[in-house]
Amino acid sequence: MANAYQYRFSQVMDIKEQEKNEAEMAYKESVTSFEEIATHMYDALKKKEDLLAFQQEKMQSGLSILEMHNYANFIDSMEKKIADLQEKVIQARSKMQWFEEKLLEVSLEFKKYEKMQERDYEAYQKEEDRLEMIQLDEISQIAFYNKEVW
Repeated sequence: MANAYQYRFSQVMDIKEQEKNEAEMAYKESVTSFEEIATHMYDALKKKEDLLAFQQEKMQSGLSILEMHNYANFIDSMEKKIADLQEKVIQARSKMQWFEEKLLEVSLEFKKYEKMQERDYEAYQKEEDRLEMIQLDEISQIAFYNKEVW
């Protein structure tokens, strides 16, 4: 009977698949990290916007100098926090893009090995079919010979 198919680069493919899976996980983690930081920044921007609107309302009804000073300090600290978060968002986006490029690179490499395996298996199947045809020809020749002899 025929030998079972064994791809000669199966161990390399296993390693490439593991690399691809690790790259996917790293990318997903970077996306999650980016989303968390971006959400914090959005929340801080919204908080600042709400505070400015509230301060504007309070100014309509009258504010003491101390209250104005407190609001100004709080808004200043919010702006510093937002600037810090903007920097973190930029870094997280850059990291996420780097992992995305790495994932694409590793995925393409894995696809190449998959394509090579497909072609190798097709060649294997053709060879198996060819050998089977040879066996069938031999069997039919033997049967014909036996029929002629008897």
